[in-house]
Amino acid sequence: MKRVSSGLSPLIAVNRDSGTPLHRQIYDVYRTMIVEGSLKPGQQIPSTRALTSELRISRIPLLNAYAQLLAEGYFETRKGAGTFVCGSLPDLMMRANGRPKRSLTTDSGARPIARRAERLEPYEFEPWFGLGPFSLSQPAYDQFPFRIWSSLVLRHCRRLQPAAMTYGDPKGFEPLRQVICTYLRTARGVRCDPQQVMIVTGSQQALEISARVLLDPATPVWVEEPGYWLTRRVLESAGCCLIPVPVDRDGLDVAAGIKRCRKARAAYVAPSHQFPLGATMSALRRLQLLEWAHSSGSWIIEDDYDSEFRYGSMPIASLQGLDSSDRVIYIGTFSKVLFPSLRIGYAVIPKDLVGHFIVARRTMDIAPPFLLQAVLTDFLCEGHFARHIRRMRILYDQRRATLVENIRKQFGTSLEVIGSEAGMHLLLGLPKGFDDLEIAKRAAVEKLWLAPLSPYYLGKARRHGLILGFGGTSTSEIPDAVRQLRRVLAL
Repeated sequence: MKRVSSGLSPLIAVNRDSGTPLHRQIYDVYRTMIVEGSLKPGQQIPSTRALTSELRISRIPLLNAYAQLLAEGYFETRKGAGTFVCGSLPDLMMRANGRPKRSLTTDSGARPIARRAERLEPYEFEPWFGLGPFSLSQPAYDQFPFRIWSSLVLRHCRRLQPAAMTYGDPKGFEPLRQVICTYLRTARGVRCDPQQVMIVTGSQQALEISARVLLDPATPVWVEEPGYWLTRRVLESAGCCLIPVPVDRDGLDVAAGIKRCRKARAAYVAPSHQFPLGATMSALRRLQLLEWAHSSGSWIIEDDYDSEFRYGSMPIASLQGLDSSDRVIYIGTFSKVLFPSLRIGYAVIPKDLVGHFIVARRTMDIAPPFLLQAVLTDFLCEGHFARHIRRMRILYDQRRATLVENIRKQFGTSLEVIGSEAGMHLLLGLPKGFDDLEIAKRAAVEKLWLAPLSPYYLGKARRHGLILGFGGTSTSEIPDAVRQLRRVLAL
């Protein structure tokens, strides 16, 4: 190896008043000079004895810094010759802060990334999402039983056992799966046993796992038109070919879906309360959908995100409960009924798919975290959940009625109210000539959070409208907020 003569010591300035230890200061200087190319491979480094005198410091910090640089491969020693910059360091590393010799870009000039990432549009925080009047998907936080929840958290923190600190079951905490199974059989008409229930970090993860298990790249999948944009992001990321199927007052138009793509591998639906139109799938459409899945060997992914809140009638039973062919994957979440940051949802999986879902889950995050699962188990078992749901159903019904009443008072029949029978939002249909995106942006400036309908279409928007959340808007706020909405619309 050709030796590069040293001759001079590198310029090292140490600051004894700094909070950074001396050995770290010396290490940082040498490492930076090597990475930037100021010190070349094979260049000799002054001895610690020489630098001790030059820097007027103890030899110990120098020995520690040199030992670390040797351990990390930046220095090498040669018997009888001294210490040198490692001669085998790649030239590319020497130029890390400069221009590399070889381009890392493709012919198009872009750095290569996975195709599934390229399919996704860059994430931008929409200006119409915020906390305040009509904010979408926000529950009544101030009505949550914080004291009860906090006491349960403290209970489990104090009782935490070593067994709770290891990796758990990929399907989740078994007592929680048992109580969720009981709840779903009783309140939602779901046919399941605890072994079919998997705890997930929200409905998005349930859909992600479902896509990994059931769907291949280029697989055609029915999606609701208009429909939930995050669902589409997951399916697009999996490389699926999305088939938009129109939704009307009876829910997904199954006949239209069959006409567009009979051999679709799966259909994503929210039959109890479609987002964003709020439609409930009719019994006829449900039976048509199940018959299609059975005859074509396809899957149905049922998203039951807020079916607990229905006004004027009992909650609608699940589609899964009608399924006699085990074609439905049922997904639910606690984000709407409790609070979004809880990040606990669940999937009910056909028995023959459970093993496949476990394998997919283990490759993602092994298992869900223990503590909040245990807290939620007690919250359910001790009756707090049922009481909270009953209270919130009454409260949201009051807020919904107040909102509809004030819309009628301010707008008469000029705006159509759609999908107000369930859930925590309703849709205002806009007359022709109104741009919902522009309206939503103007309203956001005044802290009025109106979600536009048109972005929820996969194809060309058939209509424009505004989605108003009322779960997190109190009855006292609603009258002023509707008057403010009228000023924004200039009607």
